[in-house]
Amino acid sequence: MQSVIDKLSFWINTVPKEFSYMTELEVSERTNPNKWSKKEIIGHLCDSAMNNLERFIKIQYEEQPFIITPYNQEQWVLLQDYENSSIEEVLNLWCSLNKQIIRVIEKIPSEKRSYLCDIGNKQIRTFEWLIEDYLEHMEHHLNNQVFVD
Repeated sequence: MQSVIDKLSFWINTVPKEFSYMTELEVSERTNPNKWSKKEIIGHLCDSAMNNLERFIKIQYEEQPFIITPYNQEQWVLLQDYENSSIEEVLNLWCSLNKQIIRVIEKIPSEKRSYLCDIGNKQIRTFEWLIEDYLEHMEHHLNNQVFVD
């Protein structure tokens, strides 16, 4: 888990710096009407953090396998109105949520990492896999959609 914590910490320090080099127009621009802007992608990552923070807490005390309830990502981004929020607001939320996720992860007893999660489609994964998948999802968006030329 230390590797996940270290990578989350890296991103918490790196992402705001990288965005400081961009204008509000650059982060708000959609390259395609059906795609999110960079700011909305960070908003989506806030939504992911909110949902996963709750999961990371509940998995530790609810019945196993813990059933992962999906959420409508498009509606979350739309209804959170990231499009009309400042990038500073969205980044502050994202950083705060991920700092809290780190605090939760740091306190997970090692025996709970093997707790089981039903991720849908008859797939059972461990709690540790879910945490690693959270980071992988974040890095996918940051590396492939936010910080690309």
